[in-house]
Amino acid sequence: MMSSSPLSPTSDGTARHRVHILVVEDEPTLQKLLRTSLERQGHTVTIAGTGADALAQVRAQPIQLVLLDILLPDMSGFDVCREIRGFSQVPIVMLTSLNRPDDIVQGFDLGADDYITKPFRIREVQVRIEAIMRRMQWRDIYQTSDHLHASGVSVNERTQEVRVRGAVVHLTPIEYRLLRYLMERANRPISKEELFEQVWGYDLAGGTNLVEVAVRRLRNKIEEAPSHPLLIVTVHAVGYKFVSELSGRPTG
Repeated sequence: MMSSSPLSPTSDGTARHRVHILVVEDEPTLQKLLRTSLERQGHTVTIAGTGADALAQVRAQPIQLVLLDILLPDMSGFDVCREIRGFSQVPIVMLTSLNRPDDIVQGFDLGADDYITKPFRIREVQVRIEAIMRRMQWRDIYQTSDHLHASGVSVNERTQEVRVRGAVVHLTPIEYRLLRYLMERANRPISKEELFEQVWGYDLAGGTNLVEVAVRRLRNKIEEAPSHPLLIVTVHAVGYKFVSELSGRPTG
């Protein structure tokens, strides 16, 4: 397995990426714990105790990341995630006691960038935040107007629009990053461990299960026959590869 190297704190103990975080949580104890620990890391923290307040805060403030509980008093965190994705691509991390595979899959399907189950260690939350912000920084620095084209799939890296056989396909952030990572390395077998570490941005025991779920959902969106995939194929005892006879970026 590739070693994971999430960004470490700076010499004074603060995070390298200091951002404005919206914590959507109705339990006062957790509100205080998250606010204290995140502010100690140098982040700016806003608290929302309801889904309605969370939506209002995302619309009104330059929020850069959302920590979102699912069990809120007025509406489901899943509904909050869905509504946010209707007008914003701000990173969303689900933070909840719901840990069934179906709940995790639903969170990613609605556009969540990550999913942390309770009880959790505060260091785990910090590492996930750093991983997400590192991905965002990489995209801002290196993203160009180029496209990826291969096997009838087109990815616009600036707008993040994906077309398959000419039709627009709507992907979640995880699905988009997974597809892009595979296409950039077309015809090369990539292990599930590498995919998890590079697409999700950190190391986690059992993370390969999330890769399998994400690949299955991605196949359902881009393959003509998902049960007999031709684009994202399984490489026995290794992982997956994106199959392309002509891959890469256009030169003209």
